[in-house]
Amino acid sequence: MPSSDHETTIARQWELLRNHLPPRAPGKTSLQLRDALATAGHNVTKRTVERDMDELSRIFPIVRNERGTPYGWHWRENARFDVLGMDLSEAVSLGLMEDVLRQIMPPAFLSALEGKFSLAREKLAALPKIPHARWKDLVRYVPPGMPFIPPTLAPGVLPVIQEALLHQRQVQVVYHKVGTDEAKEYTLHPLSLIQQGARSYLVATAFGYDTPYQYALHRMASAAVLDESVKRPKGYSLDTFIASGAAQFGSGESFVLKAKVSEDLARLLEETPLSKDQKITTRSGDHTLTATVPDSWQLHFWIRSQGPAITVVKPVALRKSIIASLAETLGNYKG
Repeated sequence: MPSSDHETTIARQWELLRNHLPPRAPGKTSLQLRDALATAGHNVTKRTVERDMDELSRIFPIVRNERGTPYGWHWRENARFDVLGMDLSEAVSLGLMEDVLRQIMPPAFLSALEGKFSLAREKLAALPKIPHARWKDLVRYVPPGMPFIPPTLAPGVLPVIQEALLHQRQVQVVYHKVGTDEAKEYTLHPLSLIQQGARSYLVATAFGYDTPYQYALHRMASAAVLDESVKRPKGYSLDTFIASGAAQFGSGESFVLKAKVSEDLARLLEETPLSKDQKITTRSGDHTLTATVPDSWQLHFWIRSQGPAITVVKPVALRKSIIASLAETLGNYKG
């Protein structure tokens, strides 16, 4: 196709997209669209308009209304502004983010995004020869650690928690605490929602205290929004909560960790440090790590998972805790 013809086609189709497709059924027929184009200076046949609409509907959220004849073309409901604002990079980004967003977005927000998700999928499927459109098939995010299967949530729990967060209302849950045989009823003040690997946690206060704790959504048998407003602790912020290490099930306090590490672990930690003030010194082939870290269950778990690659020197209380844990582990293998 000559360059001038190609540019004319683009201009004509852009004219259709911008100005002549109605937002709802019954839509405009091919003849009506042809006449509208003629008024705008594009003199083409009805068959050309039909070819244009067939091509455009494979990429954009355009619907052919077949309930009566002649058929009419129109935008899919609530989709017109989406299509004019989305390019290929946005389609790829939405395709990559869709699975994650479905885990953390409230239903009302997801409903508004459904048109974008659908458009992104259709746009990528319609452009298989463009390398960038295949990016979603070429990359994956794989979280570190074991690939745990996400726990099952009781029906209705997540939407209720999201609604309570949005409207800052207290929530009543039937919660099965770890290490207990029976579930109990709790009245919680929702503050934040955290997605940690395969698990979702509600950060909330309870029992009149200001200290926020995490409550696993998969341990909630039921949840109901209450009329009472949430009482937020003074100065609370989600970023501060996470930075304190509490999201890793810690005390919120930090300490300086000193440990002997293997050469391989030293190299790994140089690439991905434990903290901004981390230092690794090497003398006579021995590698010593120092770093300010939050005191948390996750830290203890990580140290134990390294086996002989790390030996805690300080703090002494942590060293003793690790020794006791390793001794108990060794005892499980005796006999």
